[in-house]
Amino acid sequence: MSLDDRAAALDATDPLAGFRDRFRLPENVIYLDGNSLGVQPRHVAERVRRTVEHEWAEGLIGSWNAAGWIELPRTVGDRIAALVGAAPGSVTVGDSTSVNLFKCLAAAVMQRPGRRVIITEETNFPTDGYMMQGLAALRPDLEIRAAAPGSDPAALVDADTAVVALTHVDYRTAALHDMDAVTAAAHAAGAMMVWDLSHSTGALPVDLAGCDADFAVGCTYKYLNGGPGAPAFAYVAPRLGAVRQPLSGWMGHRDPFAFAGAYEPAEGAAGFLCGSPQILSLAAVDAALALWDDVDMAAVRAKSVSLTGLFMEAVEAECGGHGLTIVSPRDDARRGSHVSIAFDGGYAMIQALIGRGVVGDFRAPDLMRFGFAPLYVSHLETLTAVRTLRDLLETGTWRAAGIPSGPVT
Repeated sequence: MSLDDRAAALDATDPLAGFRDRFRLPENVIYLDGNSLGVQPRHVAERVRRTVEHEWAEGLIGSWNAAGWIELPRTVGDRIAALVGAAPGSVTVGDSTSVNLFKCLAAAVMQRPGRRVIITEETNFPTDGYMMQGLAALRPDLEIRAAAPGSDPAALVDADTAVVALTHVDYRTAALHDMDAVTAAAHAAGAMMVWDLSHSTGALPVDLAGCDADFAVGCTYKYLNGGPGAPAFAYVAPRLGAVRQPLSGWMGHRDPFAFAGAYEPAEGAAGFLCGSPQILSLAAVDAALALWDDVDMAAVRAKSVSLTGLFMEAVEAECGGHGLTIVSPRDDARRGSHVSIAFDGGYAMIQALIGRGVVGDFRAPDLMRFGFAPLYVSHLETLTAVRTLRDLLETGTWRAAGIPSGPVT
């Protein structure tokens, strides 16, 4: 069977095909950047409009209660909890991924007094490392040990390890950690486990309770389609109870409206709130998450594997001899939902692809990234993207004069 016939057959039997119409996709655009910013679900604009024009303009301060604003960090958190294998009440939404990671790292370190080592990996997303460095600046006794590329971070764990902090899916290569095995190794040594799920949530099944993770963070603007700059989430294992974290804002207090002078943390994830909730952003995230009530995550994972596998196969079959190197794992069980290709002219090529209606992104020094969001990307689109790449390679038209290396896309 040809690639075209296979793609058509896969699309014809796709159980998720109906979700595509629930997104506002621009015409003549193949959007392969949902791993960076998701597409807007159609019903989100109306929800935000209602929040602005009715709840805020008319309801004013009464909407904190009447419209449920005060509960949004928890109710939105419960929607996310259902997608990451967490119990209701164990996820809260607010602040950014970076800020939430700092809270979790600090809380985990405080849970292991007398231990001084944080284990991560050199290829972790930079902000994760920066947060660790910031914590170490406040705690000079702490040591950060980073596993070299290709090595097992769990091998660095010892009796002095306080925390193991990793990203589940690598932001560059899409390499996928075995969450169960790494968490078990950390716990076997008496260390806490913190996961960054930014490239996992909404792309593949996650089971935080099942793997017994201690803390986790993640964003809502990628596969969850919560919108640019949407607030992030934090998970705290319920068994940890009332956990202290250093950003002890009033919304994380056990009884915030008692206005007590001394801080007492709320139980679990509720204690990881800081200031007043970002209501407009939370309304958008809440609306975006509503469509996930109808989604089978096993089907999402199966289609993700199918899309990324087809893309890699087609690139190898049709784009050979042009200096492209696929750096994402070939093993389906070890790959997230994006594919990265190393190419010396990567930035210029991505700009040329965008000019032809195929949107991917670039990560220095030479990686072209293509993200496959199963709810709105089809197999036939995937082949069209490869054929567009092939045409640009064969004609050399991607070599537009004066295109410098750029920051994002």
